[in-house]
Amino acid sequence: MEKYLNEAIIGNKNMLVTFSEKGEMLRLSYPNKDNRQYLKYFHTGVKINDSDLICIHDDINNSYIQYYDTDTNILNTEITNTYFNLKILQTDFATIKEDILVKKYTFINENNIELDVKFLIHAELLSDQNNFVSGMKIDTGMVQYAHDFSVATFSKSHKLLSAQINESSHTIHAGVIGGKDYIGMSRDSSVSYDIGTIKPGEKKELEICIYIDENKKTMQLVEDEIERIRKIDLNKEYSNVKSYWRKYVKEHNGLNLKEPENSYEEKIHDIYRRSILLFPLLTNQTTGGIIAAPEVDEGLTQCGRYAYCWPRDSVFITKALDILKMTKETDKFYNNFCRMTQSKNGMWEQRFYTDGKLAPCWGYQIDETASVVYGVYSHYEYTKKEEFLKVNLHMCEKAVDFLKRYVRDLLEGTGKYGPSYDLWEMDEGTHLYSLASIFAAFNAMLKIYDVLIAGKNLSDFDNNRLKEEKVHKNIQEISELQVLVKKYIEENLYDENRKSYVRNTEDKKIDISLLGAVYPFNVFSTKEKKILNTVENINLTLRTYTGGYRRFEHDHYRNGAPWPIANLWMTLYYLENGEKKKAKETFDFVLKTAGKHSLLGEQVDNNTLKPNWVMGLGWAHAMFIIVLEKMR
Repeated sequence: MEKYLNEAIIGNKNMLVTFSEKGEMLRLSYPNKDNRQYLKYFHTGVKINDSDLICIHDDINNSYIQYYDTDTNILNTEITNTYFNLKILQTDFATIKEDILVKKYTFINENNIELDVKFLIHAELLSDQNNFVSGMKIDTGMVQYAHDFSVATFSKSHKLLSAQINESSHTIHAGVIGGKDYIGMSRDSSVSYDIGTIKPGEKKELEICIYIDENKKTMQLVEDEIERIRKIDLNKEYSNVKSYWRKYVKEHNGLNLKEPENSYEEKIHDIYRRSILLFPLLTNQTTGGIIAAPEVDEGLTQCGRYAYCWPRDSVFITKALDILKMTKETDKFYNNFCRMTQSKNGMWEQRFYTDGKLAPCWGYQIDETASVVYGVYSHYEYTKKEEFLKVNLHMCEKAVDFLKRYVRDLLEGTGKYGPSYDLWEMDEGTHLYSLASIFAAFNAMLKIYDVLIAGKNLSDFDNNRLKEEKVHKNIQEISELQVLVKKYIEENLYDENRKSYVRNTEDKKIDISLLGAVYPFNVFSTKEKKILNTVENINLTLRTYTGGYRRFEHDHYRNGAPWPIANLWMTLYYLENGEKKKAKETFDFVLKTAGKHSLLGEQVDNNTLKPNWVMGLGWAHAMFIIVLEKMR
């Protein structure tokens, strides 16, 4: 099946795991949220009496119910095979103190006859080094390995019934594996466990652990680690995980939402709490880097991958983190990640791995750089910690120096810096949103100076590096360029024929990101005539019959479906403009289109109103939290 549309997400500080709506494990990332995807597939099945293999996650006779333990990242999938009346409760969680994925299976015989059950796992490592991938069976499972990593799948208490290393796909469909070990001719391996005879009404359990060795340990050391893990009390670990996440949600209820009194409020609460649980799963706890979404398309068949850190996306996520009292995480993003990834010339490239290394890029986006400066001051507004501004002053000055050069180049028409991609990464050019972000960065830099200088000797805040004359000259420069940026927008990006601002100087399209000039960048107020005209045009051109908004005119990406972010942007505008009724209408569309577990997608199908692309988009969840704060 497609790996792009995960329905559920679990993990811990180092591990990220995604699942389908039927409980199939799709991807497993470790030790960073964007690192190697270890498993191409992890299929499970049962052989009942004399049947062929019944795929747990793909059988015509199976029905499915899936849910999280309340306020946790513990996922439950109930699979009922209606032919044999066997129910399987699959519970998945990642331990907190250990990096272990636990898969607990409870088999319940709802038939009136005895059922003999065997459980099989068929998995393939994701590696382009086919001849260097193989497996080794152990008493309780198997270790699949490549040259530089291994994945151990084993039971806590059950011994293996049988195993087949490599090329097991030829025989496993019959529910039988042959115990052969082929010489690295494929990357798949299988194991089976005998659950035994289950009487009517009886329950039996199987606990499977997955442990990843990414440090090139010897196999002996891996086996020692497996034996250590097998001694862990998994019931206790389950309780610890449940307690940890519930405490986490409680501690980060930054908006102090009251208990819901109706189904409408309950839906808001569900997305709110799922957002709290999602953000730590997207974050590299060491560096502070934040991935855009838990989606990896290895072959780039559908998209350019989302499991990278875009500075711009992360800035808005950190605004949500601040609202949720996760200020330490925000500190780490700016103090660590941004400082380590800034280019020598002051800019930030398009995207990065969360360890700070540069990821594949296809151009540059000026708003990535501007957003960071805006975000630094935004974070200060929540914390009021001057030390944070002092620490990041030089970083912001370098970034603003780059932005100043970019603006002068634009105004003088020298073409030195060339066109920048828009925020959607679709077109190169001179874009209103990008210029608005620069305006906001300049404004943020002026405010940073104001905070650090006001009533103080200049040398107090930067170890005597800055001289008063230099700073004041910089302030004057920034102030003048800020005025010129706004003037450029007014003169070059308002179309008199359409009576609307347009997204860039070339194609004159209406774009939802035009609202960025109002929120968050405050170039214009909500009630300015040209903004009112623009909003009217947005409603005429981008609003669909379902109430969802597309990104821009003639958007063909994924058939031009509505984006929850677009609706949340409209909601913010209406809230800023005091139009509460309209704000609720645009906001309610987001509530209606959330996934079954309250995860927000990048896009939704305009007919079914179900998410149709990239679930758990950090930017969308961040905007949701920002909207909730403004609604209070």
